[in-house]
Amino acid sequence: MGKNMVLRLLEKGHGVHAWNRSPEPRIEVQNAGATVYDTVEALLASSPNDLRLATDDCRVIWLMLPAGEATKQMIEKIAPLLSPGDVVVDGANGFYKDAVLYTDLLKKHKVSYIDVGVSGGPGGARSGACLMIGGEKNVFEKLVPLFADISANGDAYAHFEGAGAGQFVKMVHNGIEYGMMQAIAEGFAVMQKSPFDLDLIKVGEIYQKRSVIESRLVQWTLDGLKKFGVALSDISGSIKHNGEGKWTVEAAKELGVPTPIIEGSFQFRLDSTTKPSYTGKLVSLMRTMFGGHEVKVEK
Repeated sequence: MGKNMVLRLLEKGHGVHAWNRSPEPRIEVQNAGATVYDTVEALLASSPNDLRLATDDCRVIWLMLPAGEATKQMIEKIAPLLSPGDVVVDGANGFYKDAVLYTDLLKKHKVSYIDVGVSGGPGGARSGACLMIGGEKNVFEKLVPLFADISANGDAYAHFEGAGAGQFVKMVHNGIEYGMMQAIAEGFAVMQKSPFDLDLIKVGEIYQKRSVIESRLVQWTLDGLKKFGVALSDISGSIKHNGEGKWTVEAAKELGVPTPIIEGSFQFRLDSTTKPSYTGKLVSLMRTMFGGHEVKVEK
């Protein structure tokens, strides 16, 4: 996602300085016009003006790392290397409470922190993503031109006041996504077992013609069935998962809000480890179609 975001920013006319742990993405974005570095330290030691937004005296360091320990370690590593007035934008779909810790850590260095929940997967990062943005409003406003260029149609972004608010909105988004994916997968699994000789591709096509459940998720299911075959023999029925579904369930319990659909779909993913099924294959299929997650069966 980070590589695709760099490519999009370059096309929008931004100067981008980039680092990535593995060299292949660095080479690709360098060929597209980015300035790349072998280390984070070298990147941050480059001329401050090279990393400033033209619209404001504001140096922006955008992190696009896996949530959790990888992001935490990177923020701790770069904090002493940053300058007062810098802004760290955290694009990991991280746990919203961590954003408060990162905000406090960076404030000691007079550096601002903005959390951004990014929806759309690698494809969205390339063609335009949906951004759910937290942090202080005055810092967000400085970065609006950047968010507009990254987002789909230039307006697929919104700010929510408070450290971690953007990641909270994205976390719940993913919990909702769990439930929607589960319902679609269960429905298609029922039809696959029905007494009728139903063509699931034909079903998906009619669902996508102004039906009430017409959606991107149904389209990804349809595209996946066409790509891998209705039997899904090469797709795992055991579903891997990230933290957001679990976090949504835990947050709901803390707030005293019942979420039986989200909780049930999360539990299904846990159970699928030992109980793979065609329903699980369909959920895995959607995950690989929109997020590029590896879900093929090992042979």
